[in-house]
Amino acid sequence: MTRRQLILAVYVPTFFLAFAQGVVLPTMPLYAREFDPALGRISMAVAALAFGTMLADVPAGLLLNRMGRRPMMLAGAGLVAISAVGLAQAHIFTELVIFRLIGGVGTACWGISRLAFMTDAVPVESRGRALSTFGGLQRIGTFVGPVTGGAVAGVFDLRASFVLAAALAVLATALSFLFVPETRPAAQTDLRGRWRALGRVMRIRGKDFAGAASAQVFAQAIRSGRQLIIPLYAAEVIGLDAPAIGAIVSIAAVIDMSLFVPAGMLMDRLGRKYASIPSFVVMGAGMAVLPFTTSFITLLAATAIIGLGNGLGSGTMMTLGADLAPPEAAGEFLGIWRLVGDGGQMGGPLVVGAVAAALGFTATAFVLAGIGFLAAATIYVAVQETLQPRAPAPAP
Repeated sequence: MTRRQLILAVYVPTFFLAFAQGVVLPTMPLYAREFDPALGRISMAVAALAFGTMLADVPAGLLLNRMGRRPMMLAGAGLVAISAVGLAQAHIFTELVIFRLIGGVGTACWGISRLAFMTDAVPVESRGRALSTFGGLQRIGTFVGPVTGGAVAGVFDLRASFVLAAALAVLATALSFLFVPETRPAAQTDLRGRWRALGRVMRIRGKDFAGAASAQVFAQAIRSGRQLIIPLYAAEVIGLDAPAIGAIVSIAAVIDMSLFVPAGMLMDRLGRKYASIPSFVVMGAGMAVLPFTTSFITLLAATAIIGLGNGLGSGTMMTLGADLAPPEAAGEFLGIWRLVGDGGQMGGPLVVGAVAAALGFTATAFVLAGIGFLAAATIYVAVQETLQPRAPAPAP
C-alpha cells in the first residue's frame, strides 16, 4: 500500500479522532467535577472510557476476521461520535459513565481494526516508522485538541467541547467510509486454527509476551494517569482556569508530536527498545518534578519533560504488538494485546484518584514516576528485541 493510500485511509481519520479525544482532555475532569466533586468519582468518569475499551478488546478481536477491517473501523468511529453527543447532553453522573463506556467500545473497535490494517499493509522493516507516524498524528491531535477544547469551554461552556468532539468523530467516520479498503486475507484460517496459532506464539515467545505485556501495563498507566493529574493539579493546587490548562497540555504536546519521526527511525534502524526505554525514563523524571511546580511556567516545564518522553515512545507499544502478532490470528492476538494495555490505561486514572484522595497530589506524582521507571526496567530486562534484521541478498 502506498503512503498516499495510508494517508487517506488511516492517517487523516486518525488525526480527526485524536483531535476529538484531545478536545475533551482538559475539560472531562472539570466537567465530571460539576456532577460530583469527589476525586474518586471524577476518576471513575475519566477511567470509564478505558474500561469500556478494555471490555470490548477481546470481543472486537474475535469479530475482526468475521466483520473485516473496514466495517470494524466504521463501527468504532461511529460509536465515538455517539459517545460525544451523549456526553454533551448528559444530565446526571450515571450518563457520563455510560457514554464514556460507549466511547471506549468504539475506541476498541477502531484501535484493533486500524492496527490489524497496518499490520496487513506495512512490512516489518518499515513498521516502526509507519506506526510512529500513527502515534505522531495522535499526538498532533493532542496538541490542537486541548487548547481548542479549553478555548471553546472558555468562550461557551464545558459542554461545547463535547459537541466539537462529536463533529470531528463524524468527519473521521465519513473519511473512513470513503477511503478505507478491506485488507482481510482472502484465505481465512478457521477459529480453531487461529487459537492454535495463538497458542503456538505464546509457547515460543511466552517470555517476550509476558515482559512486553507487563511493560505495556506500566506504560499505559503513566500515560493515562498524567491526563488526569495534570488538569486537576493545575486547577486545584495552582489555581489555573480551563484555557490555561488547555494551553499547558497543548504546548507540551508540541514537543511530544515533534519526535515521532526520530522515534520511528530509532525503531526501524536500531530496534524497538532503543525508543521505548528512554521514553519511559524521561516520562518518569518529568512526573517526579511535578510536585515541585507552583506556577504556570513551572508546571509547563514539568509537562514538557513528560511530553518529551512520550514523544520518544511514539508507536512503540503498537509496533511491539504488531511484531509479535501471528498473521493467521492477528485479531485474537491484538485483542488480547489491547486488553492488557487498556487495563493499564484504565488503572492509571483510578490510581491517581485513589492515591490523591488518600495521600494528595505529591504522592500520586511520585507513584506515577515510579511506574514510568518500572516500565523502562521491564522492557530492558524482560523483552527481547522484536526487530529482526533482513537476511542479506544472495551473492550473484
